Amino acid sequence: MAIKKSDLYSSLWRSCDELRGGMDASQYKDYILTLLFVKYVTDKAKSDPNSLIEVPAGGSFDDMVALKGDKEIGEKITKIINRLAEANPTLVKVIDLTDFNDEEKLGKGKEMQDRLSKLVAIFADLDFRGSRAEGDDLLGDAYEYLMRHFATESGKSKGQFYTPAEVSRILAKVVGIGPKTRQDDTVYDPTCGSGSLLLKVADETPRGITIYGQEKDNATWALSKMNMILHGNEDADIRKGDTITNPRFTVGNALRTFDFAVANPPFSTKSWNNGLDQEFGRFEFGMPPEKNGDYAFLLHVLKSLKSTGKAAVILPHGVLFRGNAEATIRKQLLRRGYIKGIIGLPANLFYGTGIPASIIVLDKENAQARTGVFMVDASKGFVKDGNKNRLRSQDIHKIVDVFNKQTEIDRYSRMVPLAEIADPKNDYNLNIPRYIDSSEPEDIQDLHAHLHGGIPDGDLDALTGYWDAFPSLRATVFSDNRPGYSDLRVDIASVQQTVLDSPEFTKFAADVQDEVDDWFATHRPILQGVNQQTVPKELIARIGDDLLDRFKETPLLDEYDIYEQLMTYWHSVMHDDVFLVMNEGWMEAAKPRSARILGYDKNKKPKFEDADLQFGTGASAQRYVMDLIAPSLVVSKFFADEQAAIDGLTAVAEESTRELEEYVEEHAVEDGLLGEAVDDKGKVTQKSAGTRLKEAQEEDDDETVVAVSNVIGLLKREVAAKKAVKEAQAALDLVTLEKYGDLTEPEIKQLVLDDKWHATIATRVAGELNALSLALVDRIRQLGERYGETLGNLEAELSKLNGLVDTHLADMGIK
Repeated sequence: MAIKKSDLYSSLWRSCDELRGGMDASQYKDYILTLLFVKYVTDKAKSDPNSLIEVPAGGSFDDMVALKGDKEIGEKITKIINRLAEANPTLVKVIDLTDFNDEEKLGKGKEMQDRLSKLVAIFADLDFRGSRAEGDDLLGDAYEYLMRHFATESGKSKGQFYTPAEVSRILAKVVGIGPKTRQDDTVYDPTCGSGSLLLKVADETPRGITIYGQEKDNATWALSKMNMILHGNEDADIRKGDTITNPRFTVGNALRTFDFAVANPPFSTKSWNNGLDQEFGRFEFGMPPEKNGDYAFLLHVLKSLKSTGKAAVILPHGVLFRGNAEATIRKQLLRRGYIKGIIGLPANLFYGTGIPASIIVLDKENAQARTGVFMVDASKGFVKDGNKNRLRSQDIHKIVDVFNKQTEIDRYSRMVPLAEIADPKNDYNLNIPRYIDSSEPEDIQDLHAHLHGGIPDGDLDALTGYWDAFPSLRATVFSDNRPGYSDLRVDIASVQQTVLDSPEFTKFAADVQDEVDDWFATHRPILQGVNQQTVPKELIARIGDDLLDRFKETPLLDEYDIYEQLMTYWHSVMHDDVFLVMNEGWMEAAKPRSARILGYDKNKKPKFEDADLQFGTGASAQRYVMDLIAPSLVVSKFFADEQAAIDGLTAVAEESTRELEEYVEEHAVEDGLLGEAVDDKGKVTQKSAGTRLKEAQEEDDDETVVAVSNVIGLLKREVAAKKAVKEAQAALDLVTLEKYGDLTEPEIKQLVLDDKWHATIATRVAGELNALSLALVDRIRQLGERYGETLGNLEAELSKLNGLVDTHLADMGIK
């Protein structure tokens, strides 16, 4: 039985990381990713007789599995990899760079033997059958997942081989790829790292694209070659060498040119021109400064474009405003119209640096006719993710939509005329804040309102969006005070209920719910038809874009916030569900499975994954995991009465506990009737109470006998109540487990589609509506409290308090 995609990846990472020991992540990744690659080509050769990679006898992953426990496992794995490389000339110096017999990194003797045996076992046990489900690149995605984690672990200088997938996606979508992009169109990355950026571009094309790339670092170049093969791009031409001093794609004395280019070059390289003998005409607009290579890479990309070529390059913000030689180059690029747009990104997105970066979009087509530069300030749209920032789905979609449609949004994007950029006050400085003020408007205090009361109408006018959506609400909540000022009609504590109860808000909320319901009903047939031919990225793009479009005209709600609610749920739950159904079918995917062992503790006891239902305790307990349909969904639909009965029993048990705690708190004090019934741990138990009861009876202490008898009764009542809950829950768990075996396919689809997916998404969207109402309520409360006390009121209160002080002083005989 397949497990969830996210569980597969996290298990893979956890297992690999446990075996890493003290090895640096930047080195360890080469071992792990090489093993994953050999596993892939071995499986591929078994299922596809036309596979471009030949797997010879003695050169497969199966040969590695056979080495488990072999004293010479390191040396023999290296030989297996060499044999595979020798059978495929394109893999020579690609997969055979890593020495699996390196004692310094892998340990000596038994340590190496155990470590490599366990590593091979990890990959041997993985179920990669999902790779056969069309459109769900399980192994290629696993490679990407591991690279991202290795980049996170590798630190600044060693994490540069990987461009975050979210940023790669933006470059791929703004560079100009579209429905008309042909398979023989070319894309080039002069600093391709692990190749993830090129693959994201290929992902955006309808029929594929011809890939070219160059990478300076030997090990990273090998990663890139493997990455291309893992993603079905065996024909990609990835060459090795320093792009600036030794460009590998040339035609005579000129650079080869391409239709598209993308790049995330190393930021501000100081030694970029070491060994530079030939310029290839790249620096016709000026020579970049010796100690900073940012413009060297940008000019290289520009020179590598055809006359209608387009490019997107990630560079630090400094390229937008630094002076001297860089200012001269920037001026020439702008005058010639080569810079189509600039997208400012949040800080701390990249693994190699924490500084903010920008995407420079170049376009040679119709460059001379270009009259402006389209700028986007996307620096504030992100979510914190560990010690890095990460772009959300909504951030990516908004950036791409706004840039490609050239939509101007206040404080976010605008088309800046070249005349404005060239104006002496700007002097071709492209620093985004010069042209887009993304700061929030200042919340200005009104001195007149503080002195004389009333809420300034200007503050209320700033909430126009709400009043437009709910026309009568302003008059319901506010009344006129004097020209330019208003008063609250309702008490501050009642503002929220007044807003929620307004007929216009109630209708607005119902309309939003209806829109979500209609959206889901439209796509329900597609969702219930998920099968092996489903392409997940196309499925979510279709339903996601439709949800976004439906809320574009809805006032107050940001359509991208609504979209993010769907996408967050997709990434955390729904994609896993789709993956399971694609690979197992609805009936199999819904079946309970035994909980997996994740590892062992120091006493060699197994550590299990969290179970949804468990019968018994300890290692022998029966543990079941329900990946697709949680027990709560089954209970809610089929056993609502039984759950209600348990809720009632739970309430009785909680009341028993409360009565017991109150009684003990009252009497189990020093010199109290239960003072001597407390045990060494400060608790009153049946044992300690029973002992005290005998003592009290022997002492003829009737009052204490009554108190202790009462507490024993309460203890027994609590135990009985909790036992009733436990027995009822166990019975419900058992019938719930049995019910899974009786579920029909229509019932399974209803549980997943309606009770799980639809209900969750509707609840998440309702959360956006709730946040919207709270924002209005908080602002009204803030204004009401800010101007609720006038200077006159405060002076009167002060005078009153001064009078009281004077009176008290006089009573004390002090004048």
